[in-house]
Amino acid sequence: MSQIDNTFIKLRARLREQDIKLWEEPYYFEGVGSIDSEMDRLARDLNGDLGISVSNCRCALVELQDSALRKLAARREFDDTGLATFNVRCVDSKGGTSQMTEVKCSLGGLGSDLHKELAKKLNLSDASQVKCISRGRIIDGQRSLASQGLKTNHQLMVIVGGENQTQELHERIQRIRADVEIVANADHRFMEMEDQDGRPIFLPPDENRSLLMAMSMYEVARVSMGKENYDEALLLLLEADELFSRCNSKFLEAVDNYALINLDIVWCYLSLKNITQLPDAQRRLDICERSFRKSYGEQFNRLHLIRGANCPERALIMRLHLLQGVLLFHQNRRDEAYERLDEAAKLLDELKVNDNQLSSLVEMGYEESDARLALRSCGGNVDRAIQFIQERREKISEERKNSAPLRKVNQEMRGANSGGDWVDPRSVSRLVEMGFERRLVVEALKRTKNNLEQSLDLLQRHSDELRANLPAAPPPVDESLLSTLEQLGFQAQAAQAALETTGNDFGKCMEFLMKSFTNEKDLLAFIETIKKLVEQNGPSGSKKTRTNSSTSVVNLSTSKLSLIQSALAKAKSEMETYNAFKRFNKNLSENNSNYLDLPLVQEEQILSEYRRLLE
Repeated sequence: MSQIDNTFIKLRARLREQDIKLWEEPYYFEGVGSIDSEMDRLARDLNGDLGISVSNCRCALVELQDSALRKLAARREFDDTGLATFNVRCVDSKGGTSQMTEVKCSLGGLGSDLHKELAKKLNLSDASQVKCISRGRIIDGQRSLASQGLKTNHQLMVIVGGENQTQELHERIQRIRADVEIVANADHRFMEMEDQDGRPIFLPPDENRSLLMAMSMYEVARVSMGKENYDEALLLLLEADELFSRCNSKFLEAVDNYALINLDIVWCYLSLKNITQLPDAQRRLDICERSFRKSYGEQFNRLHLIRGANCPERALIMRLHLLQGVLLFHQNRRDEAYERLDEAAKLLDELKVNDNQLSSLVEMGYEESDARLALRSCGGNVDRAIQFIQERREKISEERKNSAPLRKVNQEMRGANSGGDWVDPRSVSRLVEMGFERRLVVEALKRTKNNLEQSLDLLQRHSDELRANLPAAPPPVDESLLSTLEQLGFQAQAAQAALETTGNDFGKCMEFLMKSFTNEKDLLAFIETIKKLVEQNGPSGSKKTRTNSSTSVVNLSTSKLSLIQSALAKAKSEMETYNAFKRFNKNLSENNSNYLDLPLVQEEQILSEYRRLLE
């Protein structure tokens, strides 16, 4: 933020207050142009009370007049030709504004048409690499610009970095998105949602997938923010925001996840020095504040009551106040900005951690983020901080241990849930503990859409009817399929259980059994076993004989070979899932409270900068 920007903010606000329109008489006459004498007089009138030199005031007024005239011309052109003019701010990956450019495009055209025009302007060979942001949304290339709310003179933002850097960024985002989708589709085998205390969160499958994808994209974005790759972080955050918008669960209303993503998007706007997104920043900070007040209580009293007066969540509140102060400054609401920045400064002083104490805990073997959070929570007392870390670890471990039976019920229910009916494992466990039969409990919960009281009433009053409507017993195990599974190396008992569970559906049976592989090594060994069977029997099922081999030859019928080849395809797909998870998980933190670990170095610099501008 520079003094030049500060000058423009002051001037815009004063012109608005006095209803001065630089594109109208007496400052501008159609066919004549700008009237220098009137512009000089206006600069002298305004410079004194705004604390701006006459020359600087005159230069800023000329630039504001030129900008207003360009917008007026764009509106006229749109009325005459239907072509909308967009002012595009191109931001480089280091956060500096590289250039401003103008692009013209029909509002009836697709987003891809705009991408093509931008690619030409930016000398990019592939228009699909253009990620254009308008009002906090990535423009969809397959929808019309009008349907996405774009209008002439809208301010757009594009992240650039040269041909190769833009291509690399685009490819990296695509790969991350693809990996997240693969992991989210892996039926909870790699990731499950839990709260910051280690308690599991259960939701219907479709909603669980959307939320899991959104939170996964958010976690990757936070890694990029930690590396100060704000261009990549912003694109990932906006992708996550889009996924969050598909979640209808009341769960989002009860926690601060959605508030945090809005807070971080505005932080990226600020880090990329992009003021074109200020209207979206206002909207997002309002969402964040409402969510915080709902989760933490008015004046955050509920938060202090539950987590204590020194709770580390104060770092999030500090960042919110700071960003609100910056936004108010840009809106020239200076008194309000000063108040917000003052609130942020007080919290920042309380949150500062002694570097020697932090180093001392790190030398003891504690993670820096754990140490920082503990010191903030314990008022800088090292002994209490050590105890805090230990107690927290024990609490999470205990919660996970206690919830293990519930997680197992949830896993079993995935096989029992059919026809789109989701059964809440918490309700299943509760009713089974009361002595009701598992199958009847599941049927009752399906009928009542997981209403615990209604299910209990059904079980007590109509158990015979529930029993009569239970699904028919599964068919007997197909001996031929059982033999094939044993040839693939599965234990007979496990293979039989899989066939019973899946009703002799070989494809589902393979998926069921492959979930039992606990590591990549076992899965690779399984793939090699199948490959050898396929090689022994030839590509088309013809038999091959090997006399000089220590490996016994298993002759398979054409139908069995086909089944085994399908198993090989599923195993390779499973291997790709493992690889996707490894790529996704490589840089993620296992610390549930990592989102609270704000070193606050950048916050302190920004606070100092804006307070200096105000003073």
